[in-house]
Amino acid sequence: MSYACPVCDTEQADAVHLANHLAITASLGRQDHSEWLAEHAPEWSECTPAELGEIVSRYAPEIDTSGAEASSHGHDHGRPESLEEGLARQSRQPGRGALSAEAESVLEEARELTQQMASDGDDDGSVDGTTAAAESTDDSRT
Repeated sequence: MSYACPVCDTEQADAVHLANHLAITASLGRQDHSEWLAEHAPEWSECTPAELGEIVSRYAPEIDTSGAEASSHGHDHGRPESLEEGLARQSRQPGRGALSAEAESVLEEARELTQQMASDGDDDGSVDGTTAAAESTDDSRT
């Protein structure tokens, strides 16, 4: 049985997906999701996805995906929606809040680390993920 998010009506495959959706969306600064979690699951940040799923699924409308209605919810139920697809779809919905300062800081740090890793790869002699040191080890075995 699928669930509709009690805040934004986004369909989620099961209770764990619903818990992940709510937690990730709240963590990314969506005030409406944060407030809902604070009211209905105040200890949400300390729960596992399964534990949070048990709590939040009590408040979420169930969606029957067994019939023809299943295809009208925006994605193919034969292929699970990826986290990136779900976040991209949510970002286009009305009411998208600004990122919290903490979320913005985390994203900026991730950008910097990614850039650093990319530039380190250029400087250390890596070729398609293989370093020069590993290649010299291979040469010594012949």
